[in-house]
Amino acid sequence: MNAANAEIIRPFAVAELPRLREITIEAFDGVSIDQAIEQDFGIINGRDWRWRKARHLDADLVREGAAIWVAEVDGEIAGYVTLWLDGAAGVGTVSNLALTKKFRGRGLGRRLVLHALDELRTAGMSHAKIETVVQNEVGIGLYTDLGFQEVARQIHFVKKL
Repeated sequence: MNAANAEIIRPFAVAELPRLREITIEAFDGVSIDQAIEQDFGIINGRDWRWRKARHLDADLVREGAAIWVAEVDGEIAGYVTLWLDGAAGVGTVSNLALTKKFRGRGLGRRLVLHALDELRTAGMSHAKIETVVQNEVGIGLYTDLGFQEVARQIHFVKKL
C-alpha cells in the first residue's frame, strides 16, 4: 500500500471486465498491432482495432492458469496485468499490462509486473515471458529495467484476402 494513496493490487471481478476493456483501449492506443493493421487496411469485418484489442482479455481468461490482477487507487481502478501459465514448459506469460493515463508515471505498472512475477514464481514457473512492440518505448524500458532480456524480434505481416 502506498502511504500517499490507498493502493491495492487484487484479483479482478468479472463485473469489472467492461472497465478493463476501456483501459485496454486507452493504454494500447499507439502501441497496438491491431491498430497498425487498421491504419494500413482500414476497418476489417465491420470491427475496429479497439474491439479486437479489447477481446485479448477474453483470450487471456481461458488460458491455463489465467489471472487478472487489478491495481486500485483510492477505490478507482488504475490498471491491470494479466498472466497465464504453461505449466508443462515452466514458463509464465505476462500478457497484458495497462494503466489509465491518470495513473501512469507513478511506478504502478512496475508494481503490477512485480506482482505478476511473484504469482508466477508461486505457481512454480521457472521463467517469465513478456512481449511488446518496438513502438512501446516505455514498456521496453520497464521490462529491461526489471531484468527481462530480449531474445527475439518478430515481424507481423498482413495480407488482404
